[in-house]
Amino acid sequence: MGYITELLGIPLGALLSVCFLAVRNYGIAIAVFTALTKVILFPVSMWVQRNSIKMVQLTPELNQLKLKYYGDKDTIAEETQVLYKRENYHPLASTIPMFIQLILLIGVIGAVRGMLEGEDNTILVQIPSEVGGAALLMPLAAGGAALLLGLAQNHLNPLQREQGKAEQWMTNGFSIAISLVLGAFVPLGVGIYWICSNLFTILQQIILNTVIPPKKYIDYEALEKSRQELAKISSLGGKRSKEEKQREKADYKRFFSIANKHLVFYSERSGFYKYFENVIDYLLNHSNVTIHYITSDPKDAIFQKAAEQPRIKPYYIGERRLITLMMKMDADMVVMTMTDLENFHIKRSYIRKDAEYVYMFHAPLSFIMTLRDGALDHYDTIFCTGKGQVEEIRKSEEIYHLPQKKIIECGYGVIENMRKHYLENEARYKNQEVKKILIAPSWQEDNILDSCLDQILQSSLRDGWQIIVRPHPEYVKRYGARWNVLLEKYKDIPESCLILQTDFSSNETVYSADVLVSDWSGIAFEYAFATRKPVLSINTPMKVSNPNYAKVIPQPLNLTLRSEIGVQLEPDAADQAGRVLAEMLDHAEDYERKIAQLTDEYLYNMGKSGEIGGAYILQSLQKKIQSRKNSGQ
Repeated sequence: MGYITELLGIPLGALLSVCFLAVRNYGIAIAVFTALTKVILFPVSMWVQRNSIKMVQLTPELNQLKLKYYGDKDTIAEETQVLYKRENYHPLASTIPMFIQLILLIGVIGAVRGMLEGEDNTILVQIPSEVGGAALLMPLAAGGAALLLGLAQNHLNPLQREQGKAEQWMTNGFSIAISLVLGAFVPLGVGIYWICSNLFTILQQIILNTVIPPKKYIDYEALEKSRQELAKISSLGGKRSKEEKQREKADYKRFFSIANKHLVFYSERSGFYKYFENVIDYLLNHSNVTIHYITSDPKDAIFQKAAEQPRIKPYYIGERRLITLMMKMDADMVVMTMTDLENFHIKRSYIRKDAEYVYMFHAPLSFIMTLRDGALDHYDTIFCTGKGQVEEIRKSEEIYHLPQKKIIECGYGVIENMRKHYLENEARYKNQEVKKILIAPSWQEDNILDSCLDQILQSSLRDGWQIIVRPHPEYVKRYGARWNVLLEKYKDIPESCLILQTDFSSNETVYSADVLVSDWSGIAFEYAFATRKPVLSINTPMKVSNPNYAKVIPQPLNLTLRSEIGVQLEPDAADQAGRVLAEMLDHAEDYERKIAQLTDEYLYNMGKSGEIGGAYILQSLQKKIQSRKNSGQ
């Protein structure tokens, strides 16, 4: 190291001597020398500036790669290298100034020693850690200059300003620590050089930003948008316990340890099993296929069911790790109720391009208002509950020039199971001593609870009627304070007249109700078709996720059938609810006959959805297996 120091010190010493001859002051000479090195190396600094800007330019595309292959570190690394090569970006270029500074520092140590050799009267050859005293101010000054540089670079350097706060302070902390050490263990003259170098770097960065302005080349709007999208994905699933993380990791590994998976179901949370239930029961009773069931709910009831049914293999995979799992999906068929496949973070498998993706609806009749445009475009097969959905799918394909999906006229298991339960207990429900009115609104803004509950109750509380208010669980979760106000407001009304339901573990209040009052909740049609009883629909502001729905179907069934299964009221006429409910109760038998006809007309294959859906799955899987055998795979 001593030889290298002396060798580098020769040319730098010559330059430092020239500076001294010009100013006749060792400290000022070192400062002038430092400024000259910045000028000489300015072309290198310009190259680094361009490279830094290029890195920031590429960041939105890099973030999109992280979104596309979220969690797949190997693929992200491979795609990143492809991007760097395409754009001629050199990721190590940002380290060049550090190496140049290191080389210069070694040379400066030799140059200062050489210039000051024999100059016993100067303190610049003293080392603070050896002499102590006032000399120990040097490390503090060097650390302060490094801190000042770091703060300036956080705002001025095009690459450093885009780093996260933690990364910025890690970079700055390292620089400050190095400066403190150098200031303490090298000659004071070298410390002066280091301080000047840091301060001149701030000025140099200002000049660079003037010569090559970052705003001219960087799309900061696109950068921020990509950052927000990545942050949104990174926050999926919220906080989890250590046990849940370990469990997820083990289930992820177990899922991919099984080869030749044929069938996978994915459930967003525990309650979604009811949409798959009839199909899964058919598969269990009519085949030997193994059902791999992925859920993002660690408390999903499927784990209890799987303990009794060995052919169901459950896995807990959180929303973030699900992104990677879905990209690497290695099954013949994936059945889901999740919309927007490919449109957001959940993608089709890039491992199995031939995997068939099947969508199952979790609401009857119409979807065109509630699902975004393109929400089902990337599914291969749709299990439809009724002809309204088929019409909407085919019209969308025609208008938007989409390839035709395979449609299975399946039916709706949820209503089938509700109907079965109701018939098994029909006598009890029809022979109740009092008439029961169930108010079951949606949780969207301006729902019944927030807009007209008082008017409905004031007009409907009477002898012989019991009114049950059953909020949507999501309403209680999101707007707990509002719900608590209602509980307090009506606490003195006896339960024989009014119940505000807080326990949602049972659906008995749904089955036992003689009339349902709702707004836009999906329970309305499920209740009507399962019990053949009418619905009073309050036309609160409608939540429309697809503003373009009228291009496909001007009047979706969920609008036109509201008056067929009962009566509609505007919120400002809610004080007429009691009178309307009385009329509906008087015509209960008429509604029963009419709703039965509507059920037969608009729902497919009542009582057979599990058989039809399950038979299709088995047939499709068999074709895929046979096709692989024929091709020798």
